[in-house]
Amino acid sequence: MTLKAVDTRDGERQSAIRDPHSTINPQSAVRDPQFVDVRSAALTVLAVLATILVLQYAQSMIIPIVLALLVSYALEPIVATLARWRIARPIGAAIVLVAMTVAGGSLLYGLRTEANAIIRELPQAARRLREKMETDRPSTADAIRQVQKAATELEKAANAAAPPPPSTGAQRVQVEPPPFNVSDYLLWGSVGAAAAVGQLVLILFLVYFLLASGDLYRRKMVKIAGPSLTKKKITLQILSEIDRQIERFLLVQIFTSTVVAVATWLTFRALGVNQAGVWGVLAGIFNSIPYFGPVLVTAGTAAVGFLQFGNVQMAILVSGASLLITSLEGFLLTPWLTSRASSMNAVAVFIGLLFWGWVWNVWGMLLAVPMLMVIKAICDHVEDFKPIGELLGE
Repeated sequence: MTLKAVDTRDGERQSAIRDPHSTINPQSAVRDPQFVDVRSAALTVLAVLATILVLQYAQSMIIPIVLALLVSYALEPIVATLARWRIARPIGAAIVLVAMTVAGGSLLYGLRTEANAIIRELPQAARRLREKMETDRPSTADAIRQVQKAATELEKAANAAAPPPPSTGAQRVQVEPPPFNVSDYLLWGSVGAAAAVGQLVLILFLVYFLLASGDLYRRKMVKIAGPSLTKKKITLQILSEIDRQIERFLLVQIFTSTVVAVATWLTFRALGVNQAGVWGVLAGIFNSIPYFGPVLVTAGTAAVGFLQFGNVQMAILVSGASLLITSLEGFLLTPWLTSRASSMNAVAVFIGLLFWGWVWNVWGMLLAVPMLMVIKAICDHVEDFKPIGELLGE
């Protein structure tokens, strides 16, 4: 007589379905591939949602850290060059940061006159806009007045048809809105400026410590990656790829934004636009936002041209010049400077802009591309995440 082994796990699970009071061996349930896949998917979704909530809740702490990391990546080649010249890294980092702070402060101090002129011209620009609308579009103004008059008559008719409210003997009280107080807005702006200065100081200190420490944290991350040589090698490859892509991206971004700022400044001066230096700096800053930045710059320069010159032709000319500069930079200069190894497809970048803009607002849109590059570098070297890296890449 021969004995035949029978696998009773399927029978146990089927009996458990028929009898809710029965129990299943936990080990057999864990070994079920379908059960493991469902549990892993549920845990992954929960982990992603928890990460998004943490990113939104702790953005006041995370954003300065991310900014400090990016600034340290941009300044690392300069500090490394000073270190090769036998200048200690703490001293070299201090020299670089002091020079960067002085240069930024000098730029802002040099633009203060043009910024004050823009503020002084705002009332005149608003008056010119109002006069232009009243002169060129009388029919629209008449139509708006007729609509307002019709709405008033309809409101009177509705009030007349409605039954009068019951008299309660209480006196009707109407709350008047408080008058416009400039001091409140000045106080709010002063508090915001003080908070921004405090954040800037914290970022500068963190950048200094990162530059002074050198590759300390790289060695620590490789050390804690695991005892096996394979894990250490993968960790080192990920860190090297992140360093290479972020440094290249920042160098290209700084160069292209500078080119856009200088070209916009020279073009606007040739067209006779007032305060061309301020608009050039703003064009260079907004150029760092893919897709949305050139659109904002074009729309803003169109408004500037219309408010200053008072006609649509000059507004189209000014905005067209700005659009031409950003288009040449986006379609010719940036693809030529950026290698395809670190590029991502347009759909992934656009979705990333929407996501990080939703999480961190304007800062999220500015930091979306480097964050996506870090995610792609990690996914390209981790076997389980390679499909995500494939989706992000071209």
